[in-house]
Amino acid sequence: MEGTLTFQDIIKKSVLEAGGFLQGVSWSSVLHAAALVGLSLAMGLIIFAIYRKAFMGVVYSRTFAVSLAGMTVLTCSIIVTIQSNVVLSLGMVGALSIVRYRTAIKDPMDLLFLFWTVAAGIAIGADMVYIAVLVAVIMIVLLLLLSRRKHARDEMYILLIHYSGEGVDEAVRRALGTHPYRIKSKTLRKDDVEMAVEVRVRKNDLSFVDRIRTMDSIRDLTVVQYSGDYID
Repeated sequence: MEGTLTFQDIIKKSVLEAGGFLQGVSWSSVLHAAALVGLSLAMGLIIFAIYRKAFMGVVYSRTFAVSLAGMTVLTCSIIVTIQSNVVLSLGMVGALSIVRYRTAIKDPMDLLFLFWTVAAGIAIGADMVYIAVLVAVIMIVLLLLLSRRKHARDEMYILLIHYSGEGVDEAVRRALGTHPYRIKSKTLRKDDVEMAVEVRVRKNDLSFVDRIRTMDSIRDLTVVQYSGDYID
């Protein structure tokens, strides 16, 4: 049927376009591609800054943060390269299919930022900058609303208390005063007791530590700041 393109026609057209591309490139296409890559770099730097601001893990990895910006640019470059040519796209898919990444992502938030960089690179490379901007606005609002970073005056601590004797539990409760607490574990070894208590500290008030430490039945006391999430 006339006017109907077959898969073979599409491949032949792509091969011819690829040959024309190799013979010469117009300045307008070069400037357009440079503009898209520049926009992807700007978006990558924005993601880098947001990741640095919203990081809630234990150890901040600057190399991972920098890789977010670089991944946005690389993804955009790939999309710009293959978007107008089927042959190049098939070759790129085959090349990327043999790549295996074995790095474990420990924090789910890191995985969220990785997908964000890939999505931003694809959107900008496909000349849909408005989608990348819209996603960036939504992500920033989402991180601001759902961030569980607590204020410095409301922190969690774990008390590891080793003691022996009777009535120490009640004395520890009185020493904690109005601080909200929760007994996490209690290990009994004949006359020795090991108790782990989770305490929420307001306004950096650690005065209860001295009150517990000076008790006669307390053998040793360990105070550890707890950075994990907790439910009110």
